Amino acid sequence: MGLLNGVLGFVPNVAFGATKSQTPPKEGKNLKLSQIAQITDYRTLGSGENAMRVSNLGFGCMGLNHHRSVRLEKKAAIALIHEAIERGITLFDTAEIYGPLTNETLVGEAIKGYTDKIFVTTKFGFAFENGKVIAGKPDSSPKNIRRAVEGSLKRLQIESIPLLYQHRFDAQTPIESVAQTINELMKEGKVQRFGLCEVSADIIRKFHALVPITAIQSEYHLMHRTVEKEILPLCEELGIGFVPYSPINRGFLSGAISEWTRFDEKNDNRIALPRFQKEAIRANLRIVEVLNAFGQQRGYTAAQIAQSWLLHKKPFIVPITGTSKLAHLEENLRSTQIRLSQSEISEIEKQISAIKIIGERYNQKEQSQVR
Repeated sequence: MGLLNGVLGFVPNVAFGATKSQTPPKEGKNLKLSQIAQITDYRTLGSGENAMRVSNLGFGCMGLNHHRSVRLEKKAAIALIHEAIERGITLFDTAEIYGPLTNETLVGEAIKGYTDKIFVTTKFGFAFENGKVIAGKPDSSPKNIRRAVEGSLKRLQIESIPLLYQHRFDAQTPIESVAQTINELMKEGKVQRFGLCEVSADIIRKFHALVPITAIQSEYHLMHRTVEKEILPLCEELGIGFVPYSPINRGFLSGAISEWTRFDEKNDNRIALPRFQKEAIRANLRIVEVLNAFGQQRGYTAAQIAQSWLLHKKPFIVPITGTSKLAHLEENLRSTQIRLSQSEISEIEKQISAIKIIGERYNQKEQSQVR
């Protein structure tokens, strides 16, 4: 804790509503504050032999050194991951493309000695040319999958990947070919479970018929709810877990971003996203105002309400919230212990649905890669 306090700017606990036991309190009631925020509940991703029992909140590691304006020194980033583990988080998400490569290396160093306590998930799916991963160029050929897996195993310093995702669908490689390669890697013990990112219901069905899918990872939060129409019902039908990335919309739903926020031009992808342009931010802050007003009446932050809302949607949902600050880790952990009534959930959704969201979530090139 000493290193984190000094480097990351720890702030004292505030009344975010935590509980000491796993016994759910009555809906809609503020919870008694515990000394230290920690995981008190677990959820299952997937079913049967391919299931994973994990903490109800995961940790998205990407922002520790990739695509964000604040990049921690390695020592501080590792300390933050260790703190998350000590607080009970058991699901840590990374990918080959983050860095590229360096995020996996960081995570590998951090989880050394903890692999019997946690699950690390990583991803393949982009081309590799002249020693570099090419973002925006899908490649799920058998050769590239195997190259990615061998590299991830080495960087993560593990012998088997607990959950491997296809990062983006590759229309040029048949689903049958990808499934066969994954099944082979499972038999070889290099991969334990398989998942997909940002795919359609049709693609999920086709894959699941050939290789068991443990989890789907796609963007899902109060400003992007398209998965509710087909993906979540399908996951429920097939016994597949759902892992929302960007559960507070890349920090926006926390209220920490305004039209005057300056993003690192070299390392922050938000600078190129339509929803993070000044005009869009200015218009969409009405959504944050709704969350702030709702949360303040109950002693919670906007980010906590956004995350708690997600956890209440389905019992097989496990968000992977990223942060570079201990104070935000504390805040995120306390969100898992908030209980919202159905009427409160409906109130939040009604107010936010009445607000027109300005700007697409991705630019045209990135949007073309999601199904």
